[in-house]
Amino acid sequence: MIVSGLVVYPVKGCGGIPVPSSAVDLTGLRDDRMLMLVDDDGVFLSQRKVPAMAALRPSLVDSSLVLGGESFPVLADGPRVPVTVHTWQGSAIDQGDEAAACFSDALSLSVRLVRTPPDLRRETTGETTGLVGFADGNALLVISLSSLDHLNERILDRGGEPVPMDRFRPNVVVSGAPEPHVEDRVRRAAIGDVELAYAKDCVRCAVPMVDQGTGSKAGPEPIRSLAAYRRDPDGGVTFGMKAQVVRTGTIATGDEVDVLEWQA
Repeated sequence: MIVSGLVVYPVKGCGGIPVPSSAVDLTGLRDDRMLMLVDDDGVFLSQRKVPAMAALRPSLVDSSLVLGGESFPVLADGPRVPVTVHTWQGSAIDQGDEAAACFSDALSLSVRLVRTPPDLRRETTGETTGLVGFADGNALLVISLSSLDHLNERILDRGGEPVPMDRFRPNVVVSGAPEPHVEDRVRRAAIGDVELAYAKDCVRCAVPMVDQGTGSKAGPEPIRSLAAYRRDPDGGVTFGMKAQVVRTGTIATGDEVDVLEWQA
């Protein structure tokens, strides 16, 4: 198995940026989901409530965030504001009125852009625990192309249209897996000089039913087909493996995925 794709999401909930390689910190790919949009109460926004976020493609260039034709310096520190991500409550660095106005205009919604503070220590849950920025729960999401191919075969059998990988918003895409969902059985793996460990299966919400190009809802697939064979015992459906970083370094497309430990 090799890494066939790496994707960084500079702003949580917005479009991803494919990269050929990335430094990997304990919180995941460098700069992944270190920025996010919040409402007037400091609660994070995602495609669950605002699917139009998918069509925004902010990118980081020389310590500035670029959206469309506008650029804003990313403030690494400054005044703190309270924020909420699901059940987690903490503080973040507000990125100023200009950035807020740009994103608010793009979404026709009052939002603020915030960044993780330098001293953030947000801990994760799962079989392997660790640190995370503003991602929902864990540092990395790993999915194999074999899993997507198998899912799309089932969607086609039901008369639906196949879905692209970006519907699932992975960080690491793996090719060459011997069977679908082999990533679920990986417990430790080395990629480049990075070591990852299994945290949990990824229970999916409604976001995979959002077209990542247009930012519009396009269900019921793939959730309908996943519900037929990927039911989680605690509810919902699963697709992909959430991982934590246990050794930092750099990974790149083309790197071999060396599985050090499989599920017993």
